[in-house]
Amino acid sequence: MGGAFLWGAVAAAPLFVGAWLATLRRWPPRLLGIVLGFGAGALISSISFELVQEGLGLGGPVPLVAGLAVGALTYYVADRIVDARAAAAKGPSGMPLAIGALLDGIPEQLVLGIGLASGDGVSLALVVAILVSNLPESIGSASDLLESGMKKSRMLLLWTAVAVVCMLSTVAGFAITDAVGPAFQAAVDGFAAGALLVMLVDSMVPEAQSKARESTGLFTVLGFTVAAGLSFLG
Repeated sequence: MGGAFLWGAVAAAPLFVGAWLATLRRWPPRLLGIVLGFGAGALISSISFELVQEGLGLGGPVPLVAGLAVGALTYYVADRIVDARAAAAKGPSGMPLAIGALLDGIPEQLVLGIGLASGDGVSLALVVAILVSNLPESIGSASDLLESGMKKSRMLLLWTAVAVVCMLSTVAGFAITDAVGPAFQAAVDGFAAGALLVMLVDSMVPEAQSKARESTGLFTVLGFTVAAGLSFLG
């Protein structure tokens, strides 16, 4: 159980670190777009080589596809609700990325905990992919939240809560391993992949494109290449 706490904290820490980095300086929009583009590429790699591939191997296509559908719909509905409330209250932007970090972080770290408990050890590639993608996500969202007028203390509290929930998901995965089978694990992988795909297309990539413009594609490919290389090494 101690190992689950440790690895959960390691994987979730960049969520808070990125938010903290956003408070230290005003990130130039172009640089922020480049960071988001790199993170988007890393997430695409994580979906392809960690979540979907692993889910197929564990439980086959049926639970994976079911998880994909539920994850995609969950993010879509949650994002629409937040957008509607933000528009009504003139709330801050940046919330979609925070929702995405939560909806993909929970199942990703659940998978990490299940792997620890089942004796498979820690997937270094998965951990690094989580680290590489979490940092840009939190920097981008936190910067937008601050730009929209949210207080630093409230923003840091928000990202601390996201990080803690994700960390506890690793512990939960460790605890429930004996009660779930490969089909459940495949569905969890699918859920994370579905939520991530909708978040990428609806929020992260458009945000990166609006800030970095013609550089976005190049840095997205770079992020994909780095994360994919780590997956193959892992």
